[in-house]
Amino acid sequence: MKSIRIAAVLAAFAILPATQATANDDGQKAFEKRCKACHDVKFEKHKVGPNLAGIMGRAAGTTDFKKYKALEGVSFTWDETNMDGWITDAKTYQKDHADMFSGKPTTMNVKVKDAAERASIIEYLKSK
Repeated sequence: MKSIRIAAVLAAFAILPATQATANDDGQKAFEKRCKACHDVKFEKHKVGPNLAGIMGRAAGTTDFKKYKALEGVSFTWDETNMDGWITDAKTYQKDHADMFSGKPTTMNVKVKDAAERASIIEYLKSK
């Protein structure tokens, strides 16, 4: 009986890395579908939009991407809540949180309406 419980616990731990890898794969696929045209997650050049490598936990608007003015002087950090609101609909998020923004409208027009897809993108960004 004891060996069955031990085997069950070991099997559960063996599944965890595979589940994590699958979640990260889902996030990467969602990022590539929704974000990659304008953003990258490698510490290289910016694309049409700023590079998102290391974005989670960073103060918004602190990248060296000079073309984008909507996040200039903002007062928040990219955490799960702010990123979720931003990728749901950046323009609405900006309007709803006008006190945090300088008033320059965002040019981001991608809207990720599916909550599971947003969550997978956020988890992917946390790993970059």
